[in-house]
This record gives sequence, C-alpha cells and structure tokens, in this order.
Amino acid sequence: MSHEAIQKAIAYLDDHKDRFRQELIEWLKIPSISAQSDHASDMRKAAQWTCDRCRLAGLKAEIVETDGWPAVIAEGPQQPGRKTLLVYGHYDVQPEGDVSLWQTGPFVPTVQNGRIVCRGAADDKGQVLCAILAAEAWMKTACTLPVNLKFCIEGEEEVGSKNLAKLVKANRERLACDYVVIHDTAQFGEGVPAVTAATKGLIYKEIILRGPKKDLHSGTYGGVAANPANVLARVIASFHDENGRVTIPRFYDRVKEMSAEEVKMMEGLPFDEAAFIKDVGSPRTWGEKGYSMLYRRWARPTFDVNGIYGGYMKEGSSTIIPSMAGAKVSMRLVPDQKAEEIERLFEEAVRSRVPDTVTLEIKSHASCDPYLADVQSPGMKAARQAVAIGFGKEPVFIREGGSLPILPMLKQVLGADSLMMGYCMPNCNAHSPNEFFHIRDFESGMKASAALFGLI
Repeated sequence: MSHEAIQKAIAYLDDHKDRFRQELIEWLKIPSISAQSDHASDMRKAAQWTCDRCRLAGLKAEIVETDGWPAVIAEGPQQPGRKTLLVYGHYDVQPEGDVSLWQTGPFVPTVQNGRIVCRGAADDKGQVLCAILAAEAWMKTACTLPVNLKFCIEGEEEVGSKNLAKLVKANRERLACDYVVIHDTAQFGEGVPAVTAATKGLIYKEIILRGPKKDLHSGTYGGVAANPANVLARVIASFHDENGRVTIPRFYDRVKEMSAEEVKMMEGLPFDEAAFIKDVGSPRTWGEKGYSMLYRRWARPTFDVNGIYGGYMKEGSSTIIPSMAGAKVSMRLVPDQKAEEIERLFEEAVRSRVPDTVTLEIKSHASCDPYLADVQSPGMKAARQAVAIGFGKEPVFIREGGSLPILPMLKQVLGADSLMMGYCMPNCNAHSPNEFFHIRDFESGMKASAALFGLI
C-alpha cells in the first residue's frame, strides 16, 4: 500500500486520539479479572465491549464460547492474494493486588504525568486496542483494509490460556494467517522502541521429599532419621556450580548462541548494569560467568528455586525433624532447547542426587518451548519499519526473558510465525500496583499498527 495511504490512516488516528483515549478509559473501568469467579459478569461485559468495539471499527465480530471465559473473533474484508495477519490479544487482567499500594483505585483510570494508570492499561487492553483503532483508521480513510486482518482476543491469558489451544484448533481455517501479531511485550526502554524476536521456554517442577511418617524430636532422632529438609537443601544447592552454570548433564547441548549481529546490536543498547541492579535492590549481580547481564537475561538458560517449604515456620521454635520438605523450581530455556528433553534430563539428575534415606516425588506444573523468530523474514522487516514510522525512531530487535507458551502453540497449529510489537514501557508495572501506559506510546502504537497493515 502506498505511503500516502498509510499517512491518511495515521492522520485519522491523530484527529481522533482524544476520543480513542476516552474509549480506552471506558474499557479499563471494567474489572475483567479472569482469576476470580466473582467477576464473571465483568468478564462478560468486557468481552461484549471488545466485540462491539471491533464492529465499530468496521469488522465482523462475534463472541465465541469456550470451556472457560469467552473469546472474541473478528475479521475485516478478506481478499484473495493479500497477506493475512492475525492479531492476538487478551481482555482479561491481573487481580489488583494490594489495593493500598495503588495511588488511585485499580479500576479508576487516572491520567498522571502523561500516563493512563489503571489495571490492564498496558497488559493488554491498551496495546491490543491500538490494533483495533488502526483497523478503524483504514476502514474510514480507504473504505477497506490493505491486508486480510483477523483478531483473536481471549479472556484467559492471565490464567494460563487454558482453552486457547482448543479454540485455535477448532477455528484453524478461520484463523489461518501468514503472521500472528502480538502486542503483549514491551519496548526496550525510554526512547528505544523495539521488536521482540525471541522468548524463553519454561519448565516448572515441584520436588517433594518424605522421610519419617511424622515430625520427630530432633534430639531423640537427630543423627538417626534422615532430615528431608537437609537432603533437599543439598540437592537444590547441587544444581549450580561455582561459575553459575546449571549442573544438569547435557543441559547446554542444544543452546544456540546469539549471532554476531545480535550481539553487536545488544552491546550498543543503552543498558546500565549498575543502575539496573540498584533498581532491583540486590547487593550485587550474580549469574553465569562469561556472559553479560543482558546476554544472560535474553539468551542463556537458567535454573531457579521459586519456593521452599517444610518443617516448622511459625512464631517461636519447634525443634523437629520434619516429615517432609519440598521445593518448586523453574528452568527458563533458550533456542534450541526442547522442554520435553530438559524435563527428562532434570528428573534424571534429581533422582541421581536424592539418597534412598528419603522418598522422592516430582510433580510437573508447566512446560513450553522457547521461541525464536527469523529477523530477516519479510514480516519482521515490515514490523520493524512500522514501529519506526509509528514511534519516529528506528527500533531495535530484543529478546524476552519471560515465556509466552502461545507462540510455539500458534506456530504448531497455524504454521505462522509471530511478530511481537510491544508498545508499553518495560517498567509499566504490569502485574503490580499502579500499572500504566504512556499516552504518547498509546498514540504511537496506533500509528505503528496502521503502518504494519499497509506494509505487510
């Protein structure tokens, strides 16, 4: 599509930005908390708002029921020979958390210092609305869309997207596309827009060790019956060596190093390690030796203990040998590691390190593969150009340390790669009190989405 047509769509977005901001505020007032059943009516209300807004943009839209909260599927005019984009997003939000930490009510949208502060502002209502409004801009200025555009906006992302795979498989032909567009990531930092090229995989396990049939007196039975907490501590400590490397045999066999081009771009980013660790609040940095902090966050696999339990933890003292102890652990994986293989290697390592003085149980809680996009693909090049148009500055390619299980699923079911175009700030307080979305980024995001539709 011509540059002139793109600029007309962008001009429309500029002309109506005040109305669009007010519409976002109205959507944010709906406390669509998917994790809490007492918000069932709010979930329905948010789904209906999403569906109605897609229709107002000129799209055909409907609410599609699932075994949980409903999804919204929408599409514009479909014309043979054009590329097809599927925009994924979610209308559900995280619980508000500690309300006392919010400067205003978590569902009372407030404009502060150029930011819209409210739960869901950045994750993900504000970002996905950018794409819906961009579609309206094209429909109003060109009476059509320059691309076959589809939307799948779910209501269960914040509770693990447990019905999304079933929904996508049941609507495989309807959702067929060349690329999936995801606005659920972030920029690199202030004034540094970005396109995300990779996310880490995830394995989440629970180790449970059991010793005596009941808690024992540590004076009478100490040195006689194995203490599950002592054993657990030794097992957990064994998973890192003195250089910060994970000691699971063959753990690193498939790890794909970043390309020289990626490393060069990464090293040129305005990243202050000292300021970062100060903001985190840790005394000093820690991690695998031989790699920078940013490299470790983006492209090195990790092993972390997420929680430990067992024994007496209440006020005062109780000198016991606990009957059991447990830990929840996670591993973040990088391309080209395979979650299924690492799960097997982890369980083999645990079993080899747990003595027969206790019994072992391993529970599995979550698993997904890492994802890596081809930054040289036509879609990624168009995404980068679109962000440059929307934000007025050339974006960088970055990676995410977090995991998005939907990416490998969408690739497997639809055969489509994902374009991750995040518009919010990385410190936008998603999942925390005082979540915010910069108004300037909301406006730039609309323009970037409109540009993408014309460039793909």
